[in-house]
Amino acid sequence: MIVVSNTSPLNYLILLGHDDVLPAIFGAVVAPPAVVMELSRAGAAAAVREWMCHPPPWLGVRVPRTVDRSLDLDAGESEAIALARELNADRILLDEAKARRVAMNLGLRVAGTLAVLHEASDRGLLDFARTIEALQQTTFYLDEKLVRAILDRIADRPA
Repeated sequence: MIVVSNTSPLNYLILLGHDDVLPAIFGAVVAPPAVVMELSRAGAAAAVREWMCHPPPWLGVRVPRTVDRSLDLDAGESEAIALARELNADRILLDEAKARRVAMNLGLRVAGTLAVLHEASDRGLLDFARTIEALQQTTFYLDEKLVRAILDRIADRPA
């Protein structure tokens, strides 16, 4: 499976201490250089910068051949979308609404941090409700209706 990630999903999974769910679900993840730079910059959380100093072997970095700057997205989003298209990725991890719309309009299969956490919960890798409580302590924008819908699905699944 080929999965490309933008900055936000990696950032928040690292902050939550759940970056280990990515290789458990996807095997490996690829990120473009702009994402690596965003995660390494001075404004990133210290834990994220430290993580990037010693990235795990499941994180690959690839340079996209061409990037469409006319998409009017930030560098990480533009490069991630370009890379996902070039690699014919099975999934692209994006949280920002505009970037998600652009990626979907280009025919890419999009998942965000919440979808990854939901999948991890379904696989017994984490407690979704507790993880959402921790996520609420960050700057992540949580769509309360979406969170409630996921919690309802989890409550309805057979034990």
